[in-house]
Amino acid sequence: MLIKAGVLVAAALAASVAAAQDMKAIALANELGSLLASEALCELSYDQAAIAAFVEKRVKPDDMSFTNNLRMMTGGQEIQLKSLTASGKTAHCTQIKRVAKSYGFTR
Repeated sequence: MLIKAGVLVAAALAASVAAAQDMKAIALANELGSLLASEALCELSYDQAAIAAFVEKRVKPDDMSFTNNLRMMTGGQEIQLKSLTASGKTAHCTQIKRVAKSYGFTR
C-alpha cells in the first residue's frame, strides 16, 4: 500500500512540475507576444538576431506549442493595443522600450 501511495505522489509531483513548466512557457509566449505586438505602436525596430537568440535561449527545442501560443498572444495584444489612451500608450511604450533594451532587441 505504501508503494502505491509513493507512486501516486511521484506521479502527482511529476504532473505538477509539467504543468508549472507549461505555464512558464505560456507566460513566456504572452510576454514576448506583448513585446512583439508593441514594436510598431512604440515606433521601435527590433534586432531580428536578438529575437532569435532570445528564443534559442529561453524556449525548449521540443516545445511545439510555443509558436501557436506566441501567434495567439501577439494577435490578442495587437487588438488590445488599439484601444490604449494616449497616457496608456505612453506608459506602455515606456516600459516596452525598457524591456526591449534589456533583452538586446534595441540599442
